[in-house]
Amino acid sequence: MTASGDQDFLRRADECFQRLLAALDRFDPDEVEADLSGGVLKIVFADKRNCILNRQAAANQLWLAEGAQAWHFALDANGQWVDTKGRGALPDVLGEVLTRRLGRPVRV
Repeated sequence: MTASGDQDFLRRADECFQRLLAALDRFDPDEVEADLSGGVLKIVFADKRNCILNRQAAANQLWLAEGAQAWHFALDANGQWVDTKGRGALPDVLGEVLTRRLGRPVRV
């Protein structure tokens, strides 16, 4: 990938991280705490378990891990981060993770 392509990936990834962090910051900190540092968004639940979203610049992907599950997201033609195995868009998948972990419907 070209240097401009790398910069575009980093810019889009950082924009996505900032949107997700803003959404997560609206949650009660007793339920969910989110921290963004160095291209890694760490989400900590009340039981101290983590969900991690990080940049994988070499693959031009964002990787999400929670428990024993993992998803890889790449930008589609519409500029959406979608799972490479067809399991949905990043906000939807993260919403499903949060719904399962918090025991109530959540949209991100």
